[in-house]
Amino acid sequence: MLTLTGVKPIRPVQWKRDNFYLYGVVEPLTGDSLFYEFSHLDSSCFQEFIKLVSAKYADSLIIMQMDQGKIHQSSMLDWPENIIPIFQPAYSPELNPIERFWEHLKAQLKWHNCHCLDELRSSLKKALEEITPAAISSLTGWNFITNAVLGLS
Repeated sequence: MLTLTGVKPIRPVQWKRDNFYLYGVVEPLTGDSLFYEFSHLDSSCFQEFIKLVSAKYADSLIIMQMDQGKIHQSSMLDWPENIIPIFQPAYSPELNPIERFWEHLKAQLKWHNCHCLDELRSSLKKALEEITPAAISSLTGWNFITNAVLGLS
């Protein structure tokens, strides 16, 4: 359908798109991981996620590396005492260990044709259950990261 510039065509059918967001953290040395599903990608959901991470690892000091996304840097965030946020340089996903994990997970699911969100959730849950801590460590534990954590040069 052709319309004038700036005029959005109106069609009798609008495709409804449902979605959800998977938040996650990985520990490159051990492959330990934690994932939660949220309805939005915003600072209020991220605040809930960091509270869940803090509670799960209450006896640990967590250095959480993130990109410079607005949700990660919101002034409304209340960082728990056991989490130290570290922000990587802009446009450098190759520095963040979890990015290789996301690539791996997406590759596992890319040929799945899910007809509804519940089917996608099920496929995602299965993929997360099948990946071992050793595999996560292998994907995320680059030498420059593990050496930094271990204090090696």
